[in-house]
Amino acid sequence: MNKLKLGIPKGSLEQATIELFRRAGFSITATARSYFPAIDDPEIECMLIRAQEMARYVEDGVLDAGLTGKDWILECEAQVQVVADLIYAKQSFGKVRWVLAVPENSSFQSVYDLRGKVIATELVGVTRRYLAAHGVEAKVEFSWGATEAKPPELADAIVEVTETGSSLRANKLRIIDTVLESNTQFIANLQAWQDPWKKQKILDLKTLLEGALNALGKVGLMLNVHKDNLGAVLEVLPALKKPTISQLSDPDWVAVNTVLDESTVRTIIPRLKQAGAQGIVEYPLNKIVL
Repeated sequence: MNKLKLGIPKGSLEQATIELFRRAGFSITATARSYFPAIDDPEIECMLIRAQEMARYVEDGVLDAGLTGKDWILECEAQVQVVADLIYAKQSFGKVRWVLAVPENSSFQSVYDLRGKVIATELVGVTRRYLAAHGVEAKVEFSWGATEAKPPELADAIVEVTETGSSLRANKLRIIDTVLESNTQFIANLQAWQDPWKKQKILDLKTLLEGALNALGKVGLMLNVHKDNLGAVLEVLPALKKPTISQLSDPDWVAVNTVLDESTVRTIIPRLKQAGAQGIVEYPLNKIVL
């Protein structure tokens, strides 16, 4: 049987990735002591790999495909096929930023003020290229962790990843520039991408994962309405596209089916009722394939 060797990011992205696969229709079961989680697809073999190392293992062919941050692909300058941008992160379904931050009470206002200074970061390669692009010479030190705690005693500035900025503020740090915006990417080994079966399997996964992300924050809504009230009901309904309207057995009535932002439903349902809708049913969505 053909097998696709798939890397799942271990660590901060692990649970968000497993949940995304669940919404896409796959059950992944990971245990604390195993690096080989089970998946309910006999054509896929999973392995947990730290996001920082994922691109290198995909590039080398240890894995056929994997999910990791754009930041770590750029950090190791891996030659891989980017299959899809999957915009989700540890705490939210958005992008993260690697930012240049300094102590709140420091005099530094821009990257140019850091000439000859010490910058601590885990993203050493990207930071060095960022400094070079600005013509700034500074010492970049690899940080093994707790990077926010290093200024001002151990470093003059840091380059650190943030989703909300709360950790930086808690450590009395001030952002002076964004070095890189990053999001999760689905990547493939270049040789695997040339294999017809593996490429199709990867593209199938792409379709399902993107569909799961498209459905986040969305719900389906079904309702019945008398044709006399259809115009009033349609005025209430926003939609991805025009709602689907189907004839019911009673020639005077139609069924309306649409997709809405979940946050708007609580205000729209009462207005639909007032406009003459009946039998209103709200239901969850796992995937929207565009």
